[in-house]
Amino acid sequence: MVHFNAIAALGQVALLGALMTTAYTVSAAIAGARCADRRIVDSAILAGYGSAALISFASMLLWFSIAANDYSIKYVQRHSDVTMSWYYKLTSFWGGLDGSMMFWVLLLAIFSSLAIYFNRDRHRNLIPYVTAILFSVVAFFLCLVIFEKRPFDVFLTAVPASGAGLNPLLQNPYMATHPPSLYLGFVAATVPFAFALAALITGDLDDTWLLSTRRWTMVSWYFLSQGLILGSLWAYEELGWGGYWGWDPVENAGLLPWLTSTAFLHSVMIQERRGMLKVWNVSLAILTFLLTIFGTFMTRSGIVQSVHAFGQDTELAIIFISFIVFVAVFSFGLVLYRLPLLRSRNRLESWLSREYFFLWNNWVLLFAAFFVLVATLFPTLSEWVKGERITVGRPFFELWMVPIGLILLFLTGVGPLIAWRKASFDHLRQQFSYPVLAFALVALILGLHPALRGWSRWEFHGVPIAMPVRVSVLCFALCAFVTTTLTQEFYRGTRVRQRHTKLDFVTSIIGLVARNKRRYGGYLVHFAIVLMCVGFAGDAYKKEKEASLEKGQTLALGRYTVRFEGLERAHDAEKEITTARLTVLVDGKEFSKMAPAKWAFFKHPDEPPTTEVDIHRMPLED
Repeated sequence: MVHFNAIAALGQVALLGALMTTAYTVSAAIAGARCADRRIVDSAILAGYGSAALISFASMLLWFSIAANDYSIKYVQRHSDVTMSWYYKLTSFWGGLDGSMMFWVLLLAIFSSLAIYFNRDRHRNLIPYVTAILFSVVAFFLCLVIFEKRPFDVFLTAVPASGAGLNPLLQNPYMATHPPSLYLGFVAATVPFAFALAALITGDLDDTWLLSTRRWTMVSWYFLSQGLILGSLWAYEELGWGGYWGWDPVENAGLLPWLTSTAFLHSVMIQERRGMLKVWNVSLAILTFLLTIFGTFMTRSGIVQSVHAFGQDTELAIIFISFIVFVAVFSFGLVLYRLPLLRSRNRLESWLSREYFFLWNNWVLLFAAFFVLVATLFPTLSEWVKGERITVGRPFFELWMVPIGLILLFLTGVGPLIAWRKASFDHLRQQFSYPVLAFALVALILGLHPALRGWSRWEFHGVPIAMPVRVSVLCFALCAFVTTTLTQEFYRGTRVRQRHTKLDFVTSIIGLVARNKRRYGGYLVHFAIVLMCVGFAGDAYKKEKEASLEKGQTLALGRYTVRFEGLERAHDAEKEITTARLTVLVDGKEFSKMAPAKWAFFKHPDEPPTTEVDIHRMPLED
């Protein structure tokens, strides 16, 4: 008996219609630009909106099929089940390779339409090429969804009675927010790329295109940051017993475009203020887009081994590599062609200038991205060259990236203190006195603390590195340096505003931030970076102990004593649950009850049980 699924057929038709509409959008946008006919361009823009609507409609059909437990659709059967909560059914839309590609093209079509809608009158000469470029990328992913991944494929004969359910590791609240955040960050990076490429094609390389580009880069940067943080929290709870970052290849795939977009956001300020670093900015916009595509390629091709990856797909890998190479050659070829128009209006006047330190910041960020990229691909490259897969683990990454992180933290504090163009030594002495004093005091106090006299040492071939105590002390001191710098900037700016407006301090600081959102918003982000670095430095003081306990036995760990009260077993529709009951004592008194567990999912007998840690969170420690 052959089954026919009307929903799946309608979804496939909608995707084919979207592909045809997208093809018209690209061709009409280019034709309208070449013929200088605004009506053709407008028709292309409307077709782009139509394409986004059709993709949205197809996505709603797939979501409906998941909610309705339609196991005649292969994707629904492989990644969903009737026993799952609605929360994880929602997550299963992007929990598998086919659905994740569908989700990607949905976000890309919506973002492309929004970018065109908000800029269609402001950048009339660029919009035709922006439209063509954005929807060319949409067409690429649509082709992958329609001809390669096919999320609407159905079982032609016997339909399974139940679904396999979502991967157990993905059944965590953070996984409902972490992947969409990263996808939004990846997709938003396409918009600055399209504007940069359109500016190169038309030769309109003044600073006007940067306005829209910078805003969309901020959107991309924000969602990449949120995605990386949520992914770290997921790893902290689900994978690593306190490990929030393991330099996993797929984690690194999200970090790479974050590094280059951070560099772009800093160098854009130099172009807007001094007319410099034009080649940098165009190149960084292109590179960030390429790294988002490369990150998607790494996750979905099987070229790297990761708990996050979707599996081996050689054909998909070849398609992605071909696309990346074509885009890179075309884009950087345009950069070389337009080099005469990208000359800077000014030059660096002094190494004691904010421009110079921003440039250093960019070089360090680019080096970090290059190092992470090469180290991530090193096992694959070694297998291609030598036939042997040489693993590069966490110690090797941290041997290089911890010093790089400390340099970036130092530059975060120095940048706001240095004047544009050229700083005088009197100005430097005035600006640096309090931050340097804070650095020295924290380094001295922590360095003399009795608990820190036994310095831990770096290790590499002898396994763990993490962050040694002496490096941790340096990190804390640099955090004090940066915090004092930022506090000084807010305080001095507020006092100046008070003198001019005669308002109170709180009202003045609110007005200060409101009138210069870019500068002081950036400082708030730097405060957040400092808080994260404090967390990284605290890793040096982490205590670990491993033991097997009988009922009633205890384990001492620092100032805590953990008593094992026994095991409890239960089950629900999805899994068998084994819970350990623990009592945590401090000075002989009960401090907390804790209940870590192992979950064994019935639909995934070949998967090891997931570890569900129990975390008692406090301001200074967990």
